[in-house]
Amino acid sequence: MRWSTGEATVERLLASGHIERVQGAQADGASWLDRARRGLEAARAIAEQAPDSSVVLAYDAARQACVALLAQQGLRPTTAGGHYATEEVIRAQFGPALRAFGGLRRRRNELEYPQYPTEQASPAEATETLSTAAEIIDAAAKLIPNLGFF
Repeated sequence: MRWSTGEATVERLLASGHIERVQGAQADGASWLDRARRGLEAARAIAEQAPDSSVVLAYDAARQACVALLAQQGLRPTTAGGHYATEEVIRAQFGPALRAFGGLRRRRNELEYPQYPTEQASPAEATETLSTAAEIIDAAAKLIPNLGFF
């Protein structure tokens, strides 16, 4: 069954080329969730020694879980839409359940493209980001069985 919430946003992003339709093996949300879980484990392993990298990896794991939701609907972000297109679809379709993804994306950008070279994450921030990413992955895992092609 098609997920109707956020339909106008998905249609707009399809028309603008920020997301595109996929099928077959590309429309397998489960494989993206597996990737997300492996990424989260890698982020946990380095949280104390390399908190910046842990935050970035945890964000990427959360992003992969969000891409899993798109894939399950036969959608994927394009290079034109990128990470922000993923956030737009997630916010429009799933709202409060996955709202934290936007904050993780913005923080990742701050760490990857810092205004000051001293910008860094603490181990405590890494731990909090790991928890948020795990919640996003869990929410995506619960949503996937309810999604059909858009």
